Amino acid sequence: LCRGVPPRQAPGASQREGLPGLSMADPVDKRIPPLVLAYGLAGLIPFLGLPLLGWGLMPSAAGQVCWWQALYGALILSFLGGARWGQAVPAEFPSPFTVSIAMLPSIAGWILLMTASDLGLPVTLAGLAGALLLHFIWDVASPGLPAWYPRLRGLLTAGAVAGLVAGALLAG
Repeated sequence: LCRGVPPRQAPGASQREGLPGLSMADPVDKRIPPLVLAYGLAGLIPFLGLPLLGWGLMPSAAGQVCWWQALYGALILSFLGGARWGQAVPAEFPSPFTVSIAMLPSIAGWILLMTASDLGLPVTLAGLAGALLLHFIWDVASPGLPAWYPRLRGLLTAGAVAGLVAGALLAG
């Protein structure tokens, strides 16, 4: 090898592999995969659409619409916890911390739904929004996730929290 001249790359090898300090594992590309983004944005439809439905087309059923939104919010919390659990368990020795903490979103959603009649829908929806924010903070602070994941989660969390706050206002 000549000094200062990077080694030749095999055909089809990534350009990133030849750059000093970078490998295929480095989070260089922060573009959200289009299909993941499309499904994520579609997942915001119940968060944002249900409050609009309650205010516009079905004001007499606002309580029912907000309950549907609470159910969806708890479902998404379970999905996010399951995604983190699934990301951790392929390791030969999964992190007990990650596997344990990944169970909390499902439990939090379940508790919020079970106590909704006592707390009231505005508090339940606000609690779900808070749980989504806490999960977002965990995701952003966690190593080992794709470089684009915090951007995706930021966008989706902002939309979900906005929808849940709108639902809480509608329910209140």
